[in-house]
Order: sequence, then structure tokens, then C-alpha cells
Amino acid sequence: MSVKSLIINPGSTSTKIGVFEDETLLFEETLRHSTEEIAQYAAIVDQKDFRKNIIIDLLKKKDFDIHSLNVIVGRGGMLKPIPGGTYAVTDDLLNDLKVGIQGQHASNLGGILAKEIGDSIGVPSYIVDPVVVDELEPAARYSGVPELPRTSVFHALNQKAVAKRYAKEKGVSYDSLDLVVVHMGGGVSVGPHKHGKVVDIFNALDGDGAFSPERAGAVPSGALVKMCFSGQYTEKEVYKKLVGNGGFNAYCNTNDMRDVDKMVENGDAHAKEVRDAFIQQVAKDIGAMACVLKGKVDQIIVTGGIAYDKAVVAGLKESCEWIAPFTVYPGEDELLALAQGALRVLNGEEKAMEY
Repeated sequence: MSVKSLIINPGSTSTKIGVFEDETLLFEETLRHSTEEIAQYAAIVDQKDFRKNIIIDLLKKKDFDIHSLNVIVGRGGMLKPIPGGTYAVTDDLLNDLKVGIQGQHASNLGGILAKEIGDSIGVPSYIVDPVVVDELEPAARYSGVPELPRTSVFHALNQKAVAKRYAKEKGVSYDSLDLVVVHMGGGVSVGPHKHGKVVDIFNALDGDGAFSPERAGAVPSGALVKMCFSGQYTEKEVYKKLVGNGGFNAYCNTNDMRDVDKMVENGDAHAKEVRDAFIQQVAKDIGAMACVLKGKVDQIIVTGGIAYDKAVVAGLKESCEWIAPFTVYPGEDELLALAQGALRVLNGEEKAMEY
């Protein structure tokens, strides 16, 4: 029997939804919200009814019978650190999403909306691999400064989805493999997947690893301290240099790798140098995570939007293919990844995790 799922992925100014039958997309929509609409609500959780109503209205306009759904899946939010997997939206999970236990973010609404809509039609609700997935080994948490432990913030949903996709295509268990997975999008995360656990990670948001289209990655800490206390910048301005205006934005005034490629094609030597530096830094991250796996790497998997870039992928292969073969899954299909997470539970391939 096929499974029909409604997938909900809330962003700050939009709500993406998809309806799937098993892994086949029936339709998807991006419902955009104006600044004025969002400004009416004091807190993110207050937007719940507004977003729920426009989702229900859209389904009605498409003449889709909401009672034909078997499951509702929401994007996971800023919960406490948890192992990867598919989680039923329990009361404890719901409460932590509402209070924003690790911060207020639009993704917190994913589980909240899934639970409300699911309960209204009597079907289960889940979240899958939120950004707070934390499977780090103890040694990975040490930074050199006890007050500044390394933390797990990365593209868990896409990394886990492509790792499991590769395992399924090869007819083996994800838990049996040692993989290095590279996500390259607005941020970059490189993780060693050791028998089904991401045991180390370069923090994709604010402080580790390669620079990316919008983020600075790791920077010289002494120089950063001097910048912070120079009196020239506010805390907000320094942080924006690291997250938002860093990386390609800082060097090439664009966060689009396609723009950088055009600059290179037009003979821009600086742009080529920046692209080469990006490739070298990501390659260094791959090498570092291969060492975490003690050199026993079954496959290097490259994903995210920049995985479409042939020059970048070729450069990474030239530097790292001696470690392990490459598999490339370009793009980031979050709606499908969320649908697959629920399917694995409903089909008995995985057990639902307890929050």
C-alpha cells in the first residue's frame, strides 16, 4: 500500500510544502509571506495558525483530500542536541519547539504544524534529522579552550539523506559504511559518517572549516580578537563578516558560484584564485575527516548546490580521489529527504526515535 505524505518546511519568509505518494512528488508549492504579514506576530510560534490556514487553503484549492494523507512531516527545529533519525512529535518535543530551547527559528514551526494537522485528521506526525543532530565522539568536542567547546551544527538532513541513498543503491546498510560526506551550499559542512553516526563535524554556521559563498569558516583567531576589540566594529558587524558577508561575498561580491565561474571564464585571475582556495580548503576538510576514520573511507559523497559545479568537483577529485572513490548527488531536495525519513519508519526500515 502506498503512503501519502504532506511535507512542511517553514522558512523565515516562506513555507514550502510538498505532497508525496511514497517517493513520488505529486505537487509542491512555496507559499511566500510578506514582511508585513510576519511583522504582525511577536514570536515565531504565534505564526502557527496563520501558516496552518494557508496550507489548508492551498490543499483545498488544489482539490486535494487532506484525509487521504497517511503522515505529516515537518522540518526539525532548534531542539536540544539529539542523535540523527526520524522522531515522532511527542509532547516533550512539541514543548521544546514552542519555547525554542536552542533559539527561535522558523524551522521550529515544522514539527508544530505537522502535529496540529496530523492530530486533526488522525495520522502520525514526524520530524527528520534537524540541524541540531549531535553524534560527536567526545574527542571531537575539544577546541583547546574549555569555555568554547566544538558543537554540532551542520546540514544533517541532506548529509544523512544522501548517505542512506548511497547505501541503498549499493544494497548495503548505512550502519556498515564509513563515509565522508561533503555538503556545499550557502554554507559548507564536511562530516565523517562512521557506521551510521556523524562522529565529527566542521560547524557549518559560525566557526569551522572551509569558507563558503556566505560564511568565513575558520579564521585566524588572534587577528579576529584584535578586530573585535579595535573599536571599529560592533559585535553585530563582526558577526556579519563571519556569517552572511564572509567567503565569496567578501572576496567576489557574490554568493553564487556560477557568478564566480563566469568571472574565471572572463579571465579574472583573482576570482580563479578564490575558487582554487575554496577547493583547497574543502579538500583539506575531506582529508581531515578521512583521518578521523583512520583512512578507512568507503566513499566520498559530494552534495549541495555547488556539487553541480564541474570545476569544483573536478578539483576535489584531483586532490582527494586517492583517499576513496567519489559519488556526486548535486542539489538538496529537502522535501524528498523529509518524506523518505517518514517512509523508512512506516515501512519498518527504521524505528522512530524517542525524544
